[in-house]
Amino acid sequence: MEEKKIDNSQDKRQETAAEGQSPWANMQFTLAPSCTRGLCAKGVSRSDHQLNTYDWLADVPGNAESTDLVEVQFKNTRKGYYRNVNGLPLKKGDWVAVEASPGHDVGVVTLTGRLVALQLKKANLKSADDIKSLYRLAKDSDMERYYEAKAREEATMIQSRQIAKDLKLDMKIGDVEYQGDGNKAIFYYIADERVDFRQLIKVLADTFHVRIEMKQIGARQEAGRIGGTGPCGRELCCATWMKSFSSVGTTAARLQDISPNPQKLAGMCAKLKCCLNYEVDCYMDAAKDFPPNDAILQTADADYYHFKHDYLAGTVTYSMDKRKPVNLETITPARAKEVIAMNKEGKKPLSLQEDARQKQPERPKDMLDDSDLTRFDSQMKKKRKKKKKPNKQNKENKETKEEK
Repeated sequence: MEEKKIDNSQDKRQETAAEGQSPWANMQFTLAPSCTRGLCAKGVSRSDHQLNTYDWLADVPGNAESTDLVEVQFKNTRKGYYRNVNGLPLKKGDWVAVEASPGHDVGVVTLTGRLVALQLKKANLKSADDIKSLYRLAKDSDMERYYEAKAREEATMIQSRQIAKDLKLDMKIGDVEYQGDGNKAIFYYIADERVDFRQLIKVLADTFHVRIEMKQIGARQEAGRIGGTGPCGRELCCATWMKSFSSVGTTAARLQDISPNPQKLAGMCAKLKCCLNYEVDCYMDAAKDFPPNDAILQTADADYYHFKHDYLAGTVTYSMDKRKPVNLETITPARAKEVIAMNKEGKKPLSLQEDARQKQPERPKDMLDDSDLTRFDSQMKKKRKKKKKPNKQNKENKETKEEK
């Protein structure tokens, strides 16, 4: 892009000001493109695409020509990688027709250039034969058949569930995806055990007259395909950026002192939340500075047992009873280790708080604790109403009325 020169001559500004015109009237300015402000329109895809990847190299010259690999996304979280054999000038958001077996499929380009090679490592493609060809940009006829096929998916899913129920198969069909040309349908199902669905495939092929493909997915993958909002108020991680799912155990909740309530620990997929693993490493690093929970701190007065600890505040609380909170004492981990070292030497301090080298950190105080809630209210002055004294004439008038 050719930038226009900006005339910053001070003499011209003075001349225009002397003539009564604005000093900026004859100056030429150029608006900075989005790439210079840190974002590039070429790297942003449509917001309704799941697992969207921002292309940070979209504005780099020669990025698209560096490789012929293209990332194409289909329904929900299904993605594929293809070769641009015809050298088409593709960008994010283009609808393309790609190779499929049989026929062709229709999808949206979500990534081009050098970042596609990095995405291939996460896809775990074993051989180059798995990478098929990209035919062309989608035509109007391709899009018409695509929308016709997509309109049949919901009805097909409901009918296929009834067929599986009639065959008494212990499985759940969670989603159905038609190929772009309508010649093939992918049935995503969930099953706890191995299912013999050979008879199901025959019935489905005779009912819908398409080629049938069955894919087994887990509960987390089903939640990612359907999408939704988590208890945190944000869209599900599995539906936005997570591609691989690691095992989540209850030990992650125990290390973070989270209540072992299965209803709070479970996500939309009825499994343990994936976000339980996000901060486990930080808590494990913080636990290294804390004394063991089974350590008994002996003082001259009594023995103290571990009651609770707070990794974020950096404190440990001990009780004189193993099961009940009796005479709780809160100290720092350094002080607890110091007492343990003294006990090993046969020494007992007078108390846990005595001779502490490090004072407990002061907790933040609320400045509004001692304030009154009505401090900003305006005090209304009470107006005293003056009682009017009855006049003599009024009294005489009342008496005459009574006599009448």
